[in-house]
Amino acid sequence: MSPVTREPLEEVLKHYPLTVEDIRNESYKEKKGVWWVRTTSGMKVLKKVSSSEQTLRFILDAVRHLRNNGVLLPEVNMTSDGNEYVNIEGTCFVLTDAVNGKNPSYSSAEEMSLIASGLADFHRASAGFRPTEGTKPKYHLGTWPETYSDRLEDIRSYCDSLLAKSSLDAIDTIILKEFPYYYERGKKAIEGLKGNDYLNWSQEAEGKGSLCHQDFAAGNLLLTDRKELYVLDTDSITIDIAARDIRKLLNKVMKKSGKWNAEKAAGIFRDYQAVNPLTPSQWEVVRLDLLFPHLFLGAVSKYCYRRDKEWSYEKYMKRIREMAAFEKTAEPVLENFSRIIPV
Repeated sequence: MSPVTREPLEEVLKHYPLTVEDIRNESYKEKKGVWWVRTTSGMKVLKKVSSSEQTLRFILDAVRHLRNNGVLLPEVNMTSDGNEYVNIEGTCFVLTDAVNGKNPSYSSAEEMSLIASGLADFHRASAGFRPTEGTKPKYHLGTWPETYSDRLEDIRSYCDSLLAKSSLDAIDTIILKEFPYYYERGKKAIEGLKGNDYLNWSQEAEGKGSLCHQDFAAGNLLLTDRKELYVLDTDSITIDIAARDIRKLLNKVMKKSGKWNAEKAAGIFRDYQAVNPLTPSQWEVVRLDLLFPHLFLGAVSKYCYRRDKEWSYEKYMKRIREMAAFEKTAEPVLENFSRIIPV
C-alpha cells in the first residue's frame, strides 16, 4: 500500500457535515498532501499540514485576520464540532472551499498590476494582527543580518573546503569563480541591514503587526472571472516586514523573463505604493534585500546539501549557472534604485 493510500481521509472527512462523492489526490509528500474533494455542497480542498498544531493555529488566526480585513482567501470549513481543523494522531488536516479561477500571468500588464496591488493589500490588511496565546508563530522579524550572515559564511566555508581539494569538478569551478563577487555583494547588503532603516522598520512592524505570505506568486494566486484575486497556500505565513514578500515577488517575476527589467520593476513598485505606501528608508531596505544574493546562495546550498535527491548533477550545474548570471542583471537596477521607487 502506497503512503498516499494510507492517509486517513475518510476518518478526517467524517468530522464534517458533508456528503462526499469523490476524492482525488492533487499532490503528496510524506508530511503534506492536497486532495480535491467533491461533495454535494460543492468542491472542497483538503490539506494535510506539515506544521505543528500550535503553528497551524497561528496560521489559521492569521488567515482569519486577513479575511476579516478584506483579503480574499478560501473559506475554511468548520467541523461538526465547530473546529477549524481535524487532528488525527498528531497530524492536522484543513478543509477549505475550492475557488474557480486561473493563475495570473506576469506577462500581462493588467494582471501584474493586480498581483502587486494584491500583495500591498495583503500587507495593509495584516496591521493589528497579534498571535493568540498558546500558538507558535513563524517569526523572522529582526533576524535578517544574523541569518543572512550565517548563510553567507556557510557557503564561504564550503568554498574553503573546495580550495583544499586536489582536483575540482565543473560545479566546484563555477562556485569558486562566482562566489567572491557574491560574497562582497552579500557583505554590503548585511552591513546596510545593520543600520537604522531595517531596525526602525522591524520595531514598527513589531508594534503594528505585520504578516508576510512568503510565496505571493502567480502559482499561489487565483484570478476569477470577476477579476478578484484569491490568495492560496498560506502554510508558510510568517511575522516579518513587507520587504520580504516584495523581494521574493520581484525575483520570481524577473527570473521568469531571464533578467531584470527596470521599467517592469518600477511598475510593480508604483502599483504596490498606491495601496500600501512605504517610506524612502523602507524602500532602501527592499533594495538591500534584493542586493543580497538569495538565489545564487540558495542554488549553491541546495547542491552542497543535496536537498533535492531527484536532481541530476547536470541540473544542479544548470541552476547554479543560471542564478549566477541572473542575479548580476539586477546590479544596474539596484545602482539606480532611487530613480524607480515611487517616492
